[in-house]
Amino acid sequence: MRTTRKFKLTSSRIIILGFAGVILLATFILMLPVSSSSGDWTPFINAAFTATSATCVTGLVTYDTATYWSAFGQAVILLLIQIGGMGVVTVAVSLSRISGKRIGLLGRSFMQDSISAPRLGGIMKFTRFVLITALSIELAGALALMPVFCGKFGFKGIWYSLFHAISAFCNAGFDVMGKTGEFSSLTSFVGNVAVNTVIMLLIIIGGIGFATWKDVKEHGVKIRKYSLQSRIILLFTAIFIIIPALFFYFAEFSGFAAKDRVLASLFQSVTLRTAGFNTVDFSRLSGASLMLMIVFMLIGGAPGSTAGGMKVTTVAVMLFSCFSVFSRKQDVQVINRRIDDDNVKTAAAVLMMYVTLFLAGGITISLVDGLPLQKCLFETASAIGTVGLSTGITTSLSSISKTVIILLMYIGRVGGLTVIFAAARSSLTGAKLPLEKITVG
Repeated sequence: MRTTRKFKLTSSRIIILGFAGVILLATFILMLPVSSSSGDWTPFINAAFTATSATCVTGLVTYDTATYWSAFGQAVILLLIQIGGMGVVTVAVSLSRISGKRIGLLGRSFMQDSISAPRLGGIMKFTRFVLITALSIELAGALALMPVFCGKFGFKGIWYSLFHAISAFCNAGFDVMGKTGEFSSLTSFVGNVAVNTVIMLLIIIGGIGFATWKDVKEHGVKIRKYSLQSRIILLFTAIFIIIPALFFYFAEFSGFAAKDRVLASLFQSVTLRTAGFNTVDFSRLSGASLMLMIVFMLIGGAPGSTAGGMKVTTVAVMLFSCFSVFSRKQDVQVINRRIDDDNVKTAAAVLMMYVTLFLAGGITISLVDGLPLQKCLFETASAIGTVGLSTGITTSLSSISKTVIILLMYIGRVGGLTVIFAAARSSLTGAKLPLEKITVG
């Protein structure tokens, strides 16, 4: 007699269903005439695309945010960015807490997985710290942007400052600069030191992860007291900003003034941390620069942050694993610590998954829409890395290709392993099969 397994709501399933629910509701809201500036109904596929991009803090768009969407529509998009950046489960449970409801052990476990907290103990205090810190940084960013934006746009500059501060901190890449040119992002501020500096700082702070914030708060500049994960995140974030910045400086922007060249190089490097803003026209970049950007878009930011991608820790663990093989060490070692073998296997699985989905998506779009493969790969890397940068092909994609991008953005935000763990059944047993070696390499 066959027994039926009951559907169990695990943390992974709660996360993917939570994001899916928010996206579906937001899609129907954005379809309404009140959400568009023209008062017309928005097609389902484009509303779903925008809702997914905002909730998954990506930034790819089929319509210019400033000119197509009404004030109500822009407010909905900004709310989705905030929910997506903080995590659907975190926001939902926090609202329940504010309303006076007691959060049980299961709810606390969901929150731990949602924000990648290091431990379950003190999760409510840690979540409160995350929310207060995030809102404070966003407010500070908005205030810092106001002198420039209010000087240029008048009273509307207040809304522009708030929108871009939240979008930058959440690594979303949405902008409302369309009045200066559709899909122009921050290109009109390429030489503005204040705007560049504030936006870059917001992107980096949002992308280094909540646990790293806690280490900074508790230990200040005493980096040796930080957790191993925080030290790896800070080290590789710096490396992954410096390398592209140097490449852009020497390979691109030779016609810029010295100050603008430095700012453009740094900004285009920082935005690859999955932010999605740009201060230069990507259609003028060389093929070599675009390929470099594809690689760094896939890497993304830190785990438990507002950023997406396969995460800097994943790449770091794989690099350290390679070093251990080259030096013929039995264990993966870093900064006088040994990395668990399970972490190495997980990192390898995540790397393979992202590369496979990125390639499969790019090839599919190229075949369906007849577009150059490099541009399609750039688009899919931007989608699964939740970056939001584009070479300009997003608006011309067919419904099939838009669906591919939607799925990649969704998987990129909730995490590929989260989707697999949610669908798979646990098969852990105490038995081990016979060991046999095979030749590799």
